[in-house]
Amino acid sequence: MSVGGIPNAGRPRALQTILLGGSIAGVLDGLDAVVFYRLAFAVPPALIFQNIASGLIGPRSFRGGWLTVVLGTALHFSIAIGAAAVYYAASFLIPALYRIPWICGPAFGIGLFFFMQHVVLPLSAVHKRTVPMSLPELLDQLFSHAFFVGLPVALIARRSVRNHLKTAP
Repeated sequence: MSVGGIPNAGRPRALQTILLGGSIAGVLDGLDAVVFYRLAFAVPPALIFQNIASGLIGPRSFRGGWLTVVLGTALHFSIAIGAAAVYYAASFLIPALYRIPWICGPAFGIGLFFFMQHVVLPLSAVHKRTVPMSLPELLDQLFSHAFFVGLPVALIARRSVRNHLKTAP
């Protein structure tokens, strides 16, 4: 059915849901990284996103100026949007994901953190850490992935999946 010439205007669509959830997660997680690493280690914000870009282009990202800051930012949001897409799609297969987002979202975010640490980063061109993550850094990463990535993605997916199921033929 069309409302005002826009098909299904009352129902959030998959792409809108994924982009919204991923964008919110990307902004919150990015802000957390900028604030935490600035306060804890005096890391300039640009360096955070150049580090993300280094996963794709290696150490030369740190010599790339604002271009690699933009690349790192784009990669950061691509990962967040990808995570939102995975959660949204999985919500149709695993109803608990949209039924109890307050638990499943943070659990998904923590799982995403471990996936990034043990699968994505080792396969990337990012410089390998020579010292283990400090306890405050680990706690911030877990908190951020749980409540700034997983939870918003889960809540946005919940709204969309529930609306989709209500209006499904």
